[in-house]
Amino acid sequence: MKRKYLLLLTFLVLAIFLSGCTGGIITPLSDKAKIESVIHEYHLAINDQNWSKAKSYCVYGSDTYYDTCDIEDLVNTLHLYCNLITINVYADIQNVFIYGNYSQVYCYGNIIVSACGYYDSDSGYYYYDLQKIGNTWKIL
Repeated sequence: MKRKYLLLLTFLVLAIFLSGCTGGIITPLSDKAKIESVIHEYHLAINDQNWSKAKSYCVYGSDTYYDTCDIEDLVNTLHLYCNLITINVYADIQNVFIYGNYSQVYCYGNIIVSACGYYDSDSGYYYYDLQKIGNTWKIL
């Protein structure tokens, strides 16, 4: 009888250990989740005015890369006149379409820039195009 309990206990302990090895704890992100993360992280970097990080989410030489450079130049110019410049960018992702190594993301976005007591805002629907390079998605 003791042998049955010992065998049952050994089996249960083995089952617990093996179930932890199935990858249930750490699972790789799906492409959709990676794409959404890239877009959100890109916006956070712009909000923080961390231009090198924001550009790292873009394909070098792409339209979005140069748009980010333009925003950086604008903020640097505004810093000549104002000490505090605030940027708030937000995108509500509506749909993610994946076509192999390319993706198109449909968003509703909002941007507010304030400086010297003035602010400007814009919002609307737009698309982000992304390309998968290696295992990483980057904005075109």
